[in-house]
Amino acid sequence: MKTATTAPASALPALSLPLLFILMWSSGYIVGKLALPDVGPFTLTFIRFASAATILLVVALISRAPWPASRAQVGHLMVAGLLMQALQFGGLYMGLQKGVPAGIAALIVGTMPVLTALGAQRFLGEKVGPVEWLGLVGGLVGVTLVVGEQLAGVADLGAYLYVVLALLGIAGGTVYQKKFCSTMDLRTGGCIQLATAALVMVLLADQFESLQVRWTPTLLFATGWLSLVNSIGAISILFVLVRKGEASKVAGLFHLVPAVTALLGAVLLGEHFSVVNGIGFAITAAAVYACTHRP
Repeated sequence: MKTATTAPASALPALSLPLLFILMWSSGYIVGKLALPDVGPFTLTFIRFASAATILLVVALISRAPWPASRAQVGHLMVAGLLMQALQFGGLYMGLQKGVPAGIAALIVGTMPVLTALGAQRFLGEKVGPVEWLGLVGGLVGVTLVVGEQLAGVADLGAYLYVVLALLGIAGGTVYQKKFCSTMDLRTGGCIQLATAALVMVLLADQFESLQVRWTPTLLFATGWLSLVNSIGAISILFVLVRKGEASKVAGLFHLVPAVTALLGAVLLGEHFSVVNGIGFAITAAAVYACTHRP
C-alpha cells in the first residue's frame, strides 16, 4: 500500500518542470499575439531581445561566466542568433499580426524536429531513417490539413509564409548551433545571440515601423512576459532539466506545444478550433513524436 501511494506523488514533481516548460513555451504565442495591436512585430521582437540580452548580460557579469575565446566563436554565435532569434520570431510575429491563429503558428513551427533531422543528415552526417521520412510526410499532411481549412479565414497564404520563415529559422539555427556552438555558455552565448538579433530588429523596426509603440498595460505585461518567462525562464528550465537528466521528458512533451497553444488560443483569444483542426494537430503531433523517439 505504501508503494502505491508514494509512486504517484513522486511522479508529480518529476513531471512538473517539463509540464511547466511546455506551458511557458506555448504561452509565448498567445502573449505575442496579445501585444501586436499596440506595437509592430519588428519593434516587439527588438524590445524582447534587448530586454533579455540585458538581463543575461547582468547575470553573466555577476556570475563571471566565460565569454567566447575567439572571434570565430563570436561569429558563429551571431549567425545562430540571427537564425534562431531574429528570423524565427520576426517571421512568427509578422504571421501572427497578419492573422495566423496562434495555435496554427505553433503547429507549423512545431514541425521543427522533423526538418532539423533532415538538416542534420545533410550538414552533420547524422543518419535519417524511414521513420524520420515518414514523420516528415505525416507532419506535412497534418499541417496542410489544418492550414488548408484556415486559408478561407482571416489570414492569406502570404501570412503563413512568414511563419514558414520562422520554421526555417529555428530549424536552420538548431543545426548550425549544434555544429558550431555546442559548447557555448548559456549566459554569455545567449547574451551575444540576443544582442545580435536585437540589433537587426531595431534596424528593421526603425525602417518599417518607425519604432512606434503604444504603451498600454497589455503591452507592458506582454513584453515583460516574453522577456522574462519565455526568453529567460523557459530556457532556464530546459537547462535545469538537461542537468537533471530529464531532457528526454521535454522531448516527449514538446509535441504537445501546438495543441496546448491551440487550446489557449481558443480560450483566451477566441480562435477557431474545428474537428478538422484536431485531426491535423493529432497527425502532426504523432509525426513529430515518432521522429523524436527512435528506439
